[in-house]
Amino acid sequence: MKYVKNYQCTLCDKTYTDFDLLTCPDCGEKGILEINYDYQAMKKEVNKDYFKNNKNMTMLRYLPLMSIKSSDYSTLKVGWTPLYKSENIGKEFKMDHLYFKDEGLNPTASLKDRASLVACIKAIEQNKEIISCSSTGNAASSLAGNAAKMNLKTVIFVPERAPLGKLSQLINYGANLIKVKGDYKDTFESSKIAIEQYNFYNRNAAINPHLVEGKKTVALEISEQLNFTNIDNVIVSVGDGCTVYGTYKGFYDLFNLGLIEKIPRIIGVQSDGCSPFYDAWKNNVDLKEAEENTIADSIAVGIPRNPVKGLKAIKNSEGFFITVTDEEILNAMKELGKKEGIFAEPAAAASYAGLVKSLEVGAINTKETTVVIITGNGLKDQVNALKNTKETFQISKREFEMKIKEELSLEKFLDLIN
Repeated sequence: MKYVKNYQCTLCDKTYTDFDLLTCPDCGEKGILEINYDYQAMKKEVNKDYFKNNKNMTMLRYLPLMSIKSSDYSTLKVGWTPLYKSENIGKEFKMDHLYFKDEGLNPTASLKDRASLVACIKAIEQNKEIISCSSTGNAASSLAGNAAKMNLKTVIFVPERAPLGKLSQLINYGANLIKVKGDYKDTFESSKIAIEQYNFYNRNAAINPHLVEGKKTVALEISEQLNFTNIDNVIVSVGDGCTVYGTYKGFYDLFNLGLIEKIPRIIGVQSDGCSPFYDAWKNNVDLKEAEENTIADSIAVGIPRNPVKGLKAIKNSEGFFITVTDEEILNAMKELGKKEGIFAEPAAAASYAGLVKSLEVGAINTKETTVVIITGNGLKDQVNALKNTKETFQISKREFEMKIKEELSLEKFLDLIN
């Protein structure tokens, strides 16, 4: 927090030094705030030696680049997830510099842990005991898990379509859960009413500017794990717009600190069944409400609450949006598991499906360094994961013994069970 210079409204550009604000007092809820830093002062502390000597292997190693006052808390181990160099898929596409950032290995199995940990810390800073949010699932489960560790209470709103895997996490973390009959828009509005009525701490990422500062640590990690070398493309799935902007913001910070030479192109992936960002970007119009018709529940956000920042990430990095079908998402889930050992939920696999589509249309050069962010684990949504499976071969022990005694060759044996 010591390097935070001011807050700036993304609509009217007014700046504020009241650091308890969440949105612009003049523009209201749509006046999302940007947190600005004093990079010249920060440079005196944050350099390559700082990272080399830092033994905290969690996202809190980036404390000087964040808008929290202290990292002195007992927390879940959020961050420093693996960045895998792809061998199999990379070889298939003739990409020597393809990487997968597996955020499904965070404590509650999604990138949303990064934002939720910051929310919990900010709630403690402001002496709030209850945190609330609306979520399609991942933000909810991450908030419940991180809050439980830090002895905070949660009131969480989810749409009725939220997957069972995420609901089971919420229940076991002890959240006060409200399932809203309706879509994400209805869920968000319900949480807004409760937050205002009872003065809960607001974890809704599109409203709370501090949560982007948590999400951006994924970009800080990627860059550090690649020794601050140039990255050409970073691909991430897009729902509310907070994660794609957080990704951009992390690289923007590093660029302003002189730690990287350029900001990578940010490529945002949406489902063609819910693509408000893609539609606005492609047609150069204001973002409009879209249907929420996709299996990728985590990015099924018909009215993104962070349109300015989401579009800014693509524009300022000279990137682009792309859409993929549910069929392409399911195939991406299967390919990631089979070829890379990464189990991704639909929204997370969408980013890989976006890579495949981008290569097909020639939007990415295979010689470039490309990082694909896998935002959540496949165990979050087992129903859709099972859509990729065929009927399992079944046989009794006696029948199996008889088949083996037929002295089947390995080839015939594999044919039998497949």
